[in-house]
Amino acid sequence: MNAVLLAIGAGLCWGVGELCTRAVLHTGKVGPLTAIAVRSAVALPIIIGAWLIAQRVLKVESEPANWTAAGAKPLSLLVLGSGLLAGAAAMILFYSALSLGEISRIKPIAFSIAPASAVLLGWLLLGEPMNARKGVAVALILAGVVLLTAGGKTPTHA
Repeated sequence: MNAVLLAIGAGLCWGVGELCTRAVLHTGKVGPLTAIAVRSAVALPIIIGAWLIAQRVLKVESEPANWTAAGAKPLSLLVLGSGLLAGAAAMILFYSALSLGEISRIKPIAFSIAPASAVLLGWLLLGEPMNARKGVAVALILAGVVLLTAGGKTPTHA
């Protein structure tokens, strides 16, 4: 399947999912850490099942059976970067922000900083190509989010 279509699907799922999460958090009956725990508890068995099917049944090349032998650096990056930063810290920060503010402000801020930082860090740390078009695109994304989210006070409860 096309990478762009997969990304669009992910964005739509996150948009609808965070809308549901925001609605629940603003009831005051569920806190951000509870929401993350439920999200993770529901997602993890499905993710493990998909991984097992991809690895053992479909033999998908991007899911090597010997991933634990990847070495210390890749596994450290996976655990620290993907697990702790993106998986835990980002979700705690995002859900806490979502519990306090409007999804129409919180989501664009978080989800514009992510690609902007990915483009810049990909260029600086991974040697990915950077050009004027990418630089302008990042600036336009950030400017659009500033226009979308600036002004007004974010209410603590809806």
